[in-house]
Amino acid sequence: MRARVQASMGSVGDSYDNALAENLWMLIKTEGLRRRVFTTRAEANLALFEYIDGFYNSRRIQERLGWLSPIEFEEKHYAEQATAEPTNLKPRQPSLTS
Repeated sequence: MRARVQASMGSVGDSYDNALAENLWMLIKTEGLRRRVFTTRAEANLALFEYIDGFYNSRRIQERLGWLSPIEFEEKHYAEQATAEPTNLKPRQPSLTS
């Protein structure tokens, strides 16, 4: 029996939308790799890793984080948590009704 495979197409804005991937590649090329010449594939892979893991994921500012980098956002969050009043962590006792 032959398996029938049907390609699926998503609508704009869902996870099948290619715009997110295209935008990421545009950023990688313009911010991370533009005007660089690599002599080996390993050198190019290292530069790509350094850009994504060393800059893009940790230090690049993001609108959804209030124009902070992920590191700055976490520092602010933990600083606010340290100065906040402790909450009552006492568990509720179930009420027994008959």
